Amino acid sequence: MSIQKISVIGLPMDLGQTRRGVDMGPSALRCAGVIERIQQLQLEVEDLGDIIVGRPGTSEEAGSNLKNLSLVSKGNAQLAARVDEIICSGSFPLVLGGDHSIAIGTLAGISKHYESLGVIWYDAHGDLNTEETSPSGNIHGMPLAVSIGLGHPDLVNLHGYAQKVKPENIVIIGARSLDEGEKVLIRDKGIKVYTMHEIDRLGMTKVMEECIEYLRDKTDGVHLSLDLDGVDPAEAPGVGTPVLGGISYRESHLAMEMLAESELITSAEFVEVNPVLDERNKTAIVAVALMGSLFGEKLL
Repeated sequence: MSIQKISVIGLPMDLGQTRRGVDMGPSALRCAGVIERIQQLQLEVEDLGDIIVGRPGTSEEAGSNLKNLSLVSKGNAQLAARVDEIICSGSFPLVLGGDHSIAIGTLAGISKHYESLGVIWYDAHGDLNTEETSPSGNIHGMPLAVSIGLGHPDLVNLHGYAQKVKPENIVIIGARSLDEGEKVLIRDKGIKVYTMHEIDRLGMTKVMEECIEYLRDKTDGVHLSLDLDGVDPAEAPGVGTPVLGGISYRESHLAMEMLAESELITSAEFVEVNPVLDERNKTAIVAVALMGSLFGEKLL
């Protein structure tokens, strides 16, 4: 896909987990110059602002072990509608998070426009938990499971339909922290995963070549969902669930550059930037630099 116009929409929601601050992620990314970075690439960009979500009340948890279920559902429903509109307008949706639970809404808004949507999940985690397997009840650990049709009906059926993505159309890159229930699901569903072991052993070039080849023939669009905790915390410290031994800054740029060359990506989101846990907005600056590479920025 040759990108001409990009529409930026933020969902400053931190309700999918318990560490406050990630709701300031969209603001941190704008402060790090995301709009200006895209404009420098001679692309048309419109900033649609942020979707505003309320705060939970005392009765929020009634009837479910999932934290903040109704508000997470509401925020994602609004995001799905906005992303749907962006695609209908012929623009490329770029979603700024927020915690990774917002991917539920992003994918709900996108997938109805494709027969066979592919997803690249760039993340230290699988995000394949359900209410039954989750150790925490945090919905930001569930968006990929929800999107393949597993989980609470309010989330699974968001935007009026279920199963947004086929398991065989998913590639997880950078995994290094998987719960036992997620490992079972990955094996049962045949989800393709490149853990840090594969990245170390094969190298990022080979991993991305295989990922692109795997998705190119079987999909008619590919969404990139990039959690900044996929990057090593030494280089992206401002995330809620850091895991040592992650993908390097340079490897991440290479991955984005190869995706840009492939022209495979039709939508994207960058999530889990938490300025409260960051060092002088370092993680947001990394995220914006990676967006630059994704949208075609070159050194020469």
